[in-house]
Amino acid sequence: MSASKRVLASRTEGFTESVIREMTRLAALHGAINLAQGFPNFAAPGALKEAAKRAIDADVNQYAITWGSKTLRDALARAYADLYGMAVDPETMLTVTCGATEAMVSTLLAIVDPGDEVVVLEPFYENYGPDADICGAKPVYVPLRPPENAFDRDELAAALGPRTKAIIVNTPNNPTGRVFTRDELAFIAGLCVEHDVVCVTDEIYEHIRYEGEHVPMATLPGMAERTVTISGASKTFSVTGWRVGWIVAAPALTAGIRKVHDFVTVGAPAPLQEAVAAGLALGRPYYASLAEGYRARRDLLVGALREAGFAPRTPEGAYYVLCDITPFGFDDDTAFARWLVETVGVAGVPGSSFYSRPELGRHLIRFTFCKTHDVLTAAAERLRRARELAPARSRLTRPGAARTASSG
Repeated sequence: MSASKRVLASRTEGFTESVIREMTRLAALHGAINLAQGFPNFAAPGALKEAAKRAIDADVNQYAITWGSKTLRDALARAYADLYGMAVDPETMLTVTCGATEAMVSTLLAIVDPGDEVVVLEPFYENYGPDADICGAKPVYVPLRPPENAFDRDELAAALGPRTKAIIVNTPNNPTGRVFTRDELAFIAGLCVEHDVVCVTDEIYEHIRYEGEHVPMATLPGMAERTVTISGASKTFSVTGWRVGWIVAAPALTAGIRKVHDFVTVGAPAPLQEAVAAGLALGRPYYASLAEGYRARRDLLVGALREAGFAPRTPEGAYYVLCDITPFGFDDDTAFARWLVETVGVAGVPGSSFYSRPELGRHLIRFTFCKTHDVLTAAAERLRRARELAPARSRLTRPGAARTASSG
């Protein structure tokens, strides 16, 4: 192309490579234990794997219905009715997507126009800001305040204005581990009704909780018609590579979302949709066992991090821990994360990748505990050596001087 023409669209200028996936590559390069990217290293439930094999053997290998196989949509409708009392019409209110990641961008493309504003609570999963940018919208960031990683109600109310089209809410939250309370969600719901705003909720960790309850925003007064609920199979069934997610929304919203989804991906993998339907039949006993298993992993890693001199905040849900790195003599989270991989042999994610401005997360690192106990135990042994291996100035830091990990 000529020098006078832009080769790439301007929307790509602010994008960077995913820091999370970069840390996975560095972990492999240095032989480090990967506590960066949130994928389990243990097997998916046998019921799902067997159902996937049966579907493939039965030649369920061609396109499913664009918005999802009837088997899975019916199973999802039953699950939402049983778990949350939600009346979900599988024909007009459900869209099966290629993971929750596609679900989020397809939703925003369907409901947000260029120039609209999207409110995002930060720290946030690294895709939310770029998703808004892709739509030509302006992200408006509202901080989750330490030490509880709670939003200030006045700040949130002030962030909504005449150009606000949507607010993104992620509970249980990545990366903080917060499970927002019913009262907090009711406050957000009130703002949405007042300002005629759509609430897009990322509920991918809904079944991985240790405290509190999961309250779907769509169940709160006035929110059934203005909530887009996003979830998926990746975290619940340890199948992050299958890329099966879904969207629940009122028929009017669903109609627009399905059009975007159709042109973005056509549809999710057909045999794997049948397998996820079989997984949903495992029901409440499976979800309870899942949460208890993750609680044990959480307690193992959080205890080891405290012993190693970090200051973790014990998460209420999801499978991540945010920690303060200042006791180790570093004032740059990226430099610390690289040092930890290369010298200590454990990979985490620099905290700045979860913020709109990198300086807000410079004192943080995120670890995941979606690993087997032997891997977490090995990581704990390495992490306990971190203080003695750190630069000399870090060993002068008083053990009690670390700040509790927060949103900055």
